[in-house]
Amino acid sequence: MNDPTAPPSAPDAGVLHVTGGHRLEGTASVQGSKNIALHLYAAALLTDEPLTLTGVPHILDTQICAQILTHTGTRAHIAGDHFEVAPAAAWHPVIPDHLGGRIRTTAVMAAALLARAGHVRFPLPGGDAFCHRLIDRHLAAMEAAGATVDVTDTHVEARLTGPGPTPFTTDVTTKNWGPSLGATVTAMLLAARARGTSTILNPNTEPEVRATAAMLKEGGVGVTWEGTRVLHVTGTDRIAGGAVRVPPDRLEAVTLALAAAVTGGSVRLDSVPVAAFPAALVTTLADTGVELVPDGGATLARCPAGPRPLHTVTASATCTDVQPQLAALLTQAPGTSRIEERIYTARNTHVGPLNALGARITADGPTITVYGPSPLRAAHVEGSDIRAVAALVIAALAAEGTSTIHGTYHLHRGYSSLLPKLVALGAKAEATAA
Repeated sequence: MNDPTAPPSAPDAGVLHVTGGHRLEGTASVQGSKNIALHLYAAALLTDEPLTLTGVPHILDTQICAQILTHTGTRAHIAGDHFEVAPAAAWHPVIPDHLGGRIRTTAVMAAALLARAGHVRFPLPGGDAFCHRLIDRHLAAMEAAGATVDVTDTHVEARLTGPGPTPFTTDVTTKNWGPSLGATVTAMLLAARARGTSTILNPNTEPEVRATAAMLKEGGVGVTWEGTRVLHVTGTDRIAGGAVRVPPDRLEAVTLALAAAVTGGSVRLDSVPVAAFPAALVTTLADTGVELVPDGGATLARCPAGPRPLHTVTASATCTDVQPQLAALLTQAPGTSRIEERIYTARNTHVGPLNALGARITADGPTITVYGPSPLRAAHVEGSDIRAVAALVIAALAAEGTSTIHGTYHLHRGYSSLLPKLVALGAKAEATAA
């Protein structure tokens, strides 16, 4: 991954073989947050000085983002867990189709390019395709900042009518499902280069937003929260660089915790304090029997009495990117569990493959119902997005026999070394060519 000019790896045909019935115990390190890093890569386009992001995850999406920055004229270099960026001498504000079509933060990167270059052309975002995911709130923020926006079936072109973004007010609430995380960051990046104060109504307050806001503030942008319902951003003509560390990935941490829990074991999440997890997520895990216990600067995750059934909703209580893995654990909880998806119109690509492993799960629109406990058995299954594959790995750890899991390309997009970490904890698993 050291050469950002090399083409990203093509989707691989590798498979995972996971044998269930092995208790997981031990200590595991946790990578830098994928979702936070991707938003910080976009924010890096705004800096007028060199910037180094440390603790970045070694995942395919990091490589793709480095490729995009390089294509725009920005100098991007990956060295170990450092993502080094230097401002462009001349902007080429086009996100190539073969790159922008493979990640979810394409519109966020486009907003940063629009703010810097005054115009941008980008493909509709790619990434996980578990449902139709709109970017209307992103485009509304661009228009509010003074851009004309033209949309086709495949591309978006936006052009500022003035010398830069103008101060604006925008509401990032989606039509049905609450505040958009990505659109909140898009609006922040546009506002960071506007001459004046912009107001973002009903902003998302997830760690991705908070981390991006902190980086912008460190660079000289004015960022003021008015409770949790209003965010004011005062732009500047010059944003400083420096060094910013990517926080640990709470989603990988929870994935490891649930993997240990489903086997009746425990895992010490090294250098990840309990405070790194949103309080609502800690409560949700506790409700289903998974305890997160402070252990110095680490967290001990365990499920001493086994999983319990749960009724929860994403957004207010449960992170949507934990929903598939949580469903895998709940297959072993005695009783009926329900998870209502409130971020996306639906998120259920993991339901069919989990049922193939012996689970009893139904999906009715945004609501997933899990009937447990179910004796799981080995099967050949495939995941079509990052968290769905992670859910299948968790279920396979509890299944009788050896399961074959396709979709490792997606796993590599979000997890740098999940399989070796599980093996070090005691799992019997390996990756092979198809």
